[in-house]
Amino acid sequence: MFEKQNLVPSAEEFVAECPLPKELAAVKAERDALARDVIAGRSNQLLVVVGPCSAHESAPVLEYVRRLGKLNERVKEKLVLIPRIYTNKPRTKGVGYKGMFSQPDPEHGEDIVKGIRTIRKLLLDAISESGLSAADEMLYPENYAYVQDLLTYVAVGARSSENQMHRLVSSGIDLPVGIKNPMSGSIPVLINSIYAAQSPQVFKYQNYQVRTSGNPYAHAVLRGRVDNYGNDIPNYHYETVMQVLDGYSRAEGGLLHPAVIIDANHSNSGKRFKQQIRIVEEVLQNRQYDADFKRIVKGFMIESFLVEGCQKHDEVFGKSITDPCLGWEDTERLILDIAEKA
Repeated sequence: MFEKQNLVPSAEEFVAECPLPKELAAVKAERDALARDVIAGRSNQLLVVVGPCSAHESAPVLEYVRRLGKLNERVKEKLVLIPRIYTNKPRTKGVGYKGMFSQPDPEHGEDIVKGIRTIRKLLLDAISESGLSAADEMLYPENYAYVQDLLTYVAVGARSSENQMHRLVSSGIDLPVGIKNPMSGSIPVLINSIYAAQSPQVFKYQNYQVRTSGNPYAHAVLRGRVDNYGNDIPNYHYETVMQVLDGYSRAEGGLLHPAVIIDANHSNSGKRFKQQIRIVEEVLQNRQYDADFKRIVKGFMIESFLVEGCQKHDEVFGKSITDPCLGWEDTERLILDIAEKA
C-alpha cells in the first residue's frame, strides 16, 4: 500500500526556483568540455572524481570543495578534478540513511522537497566558491532531472548497472557517465551496459515519450566484485583492465571512446580506506609500463573528506557518516602524486 505524504513539484519548477546563473553556466560548460575530452582521448589529462562517500551536510562539503578548488589550481595542467557530491546513498538491505535527497538532515526524517532545494543550493554554491562542478550517482533515474543542469559527471552504481532504466537514461545524458561493473564483476554485463548507454533509445521519461541520441561518453568503472561468499575481490589489476579493453574491441558494431576509471575504494580496497593510496600507486605504475593500459585508464574515483575514517552520527565536522574516507592531508598528497605521474 502507498500512502501519499507530500506532493513533490516537477524538476522544471525546482530549476525555475533556483536556476543556474549565466556566469556559473559558463564555468560548468568549460568543466564539462574538459571531462568529455579526457574520456574521448582528446586530452592527456586524468579525471579524478574525489570527495566524501556521501554528502550529508552542506557546510563541510563546501569547505572540502573550496580546498579542492585551490588544489585544482596546482594540478589543472595534468588533472581534471571533479568533487564527489553524492546525494543519494544506496543501501545493501534497503534501510538506513539514504542520502541528502531523501533526508537533508540525517538525524531527522525524510523531507524530499527540502532535500532537493538543499542539493541545488549546495551544487550551485560549490561551483561559485570553488570553480568546480560536481559528480553525483544516478541512484534513481527519475531524480536525475532535478540536478541535470548542475553536474559534470554522473555515476551508475554496481547495483544499478544491469537495470534497464539506468541504461536508457544514461543514453540521453551528454556528459561522461561512469558505469560500474556489477557486483558479480561480469565484464560482458558491463560492456552490454555501456553499449546500451551509447545507443539511441526511445522510452518514457518524466511523463514524456523521449528519444535519445546515445551517449558516446558512457564508459567503464572498475570497483571490484563480491563473490558468492561475500568476499571482496579487487579488479583494478592489469589483467582485468585488459579484459575490459578486449570487451570494448569485441562489442558488436563497436563502442566509442574506450575508457576505464578505477574506483580505488569499495571492493577494490575492501573499504579499507587507506588502501586507496596503494591502489592508485599500482595503477599509475601500470600506466607507465604499458601503452594500452595507459591509453584506456583515464582516471580514478577516490573517497575522501576533511577528517579520515567515519562516524555513526554527525559529531565531527567533515567526517563521513557512511563509508570511511581518506582525510584531507592524505588526499592532497595523493592528488599531487597523481599529477606528477600522470
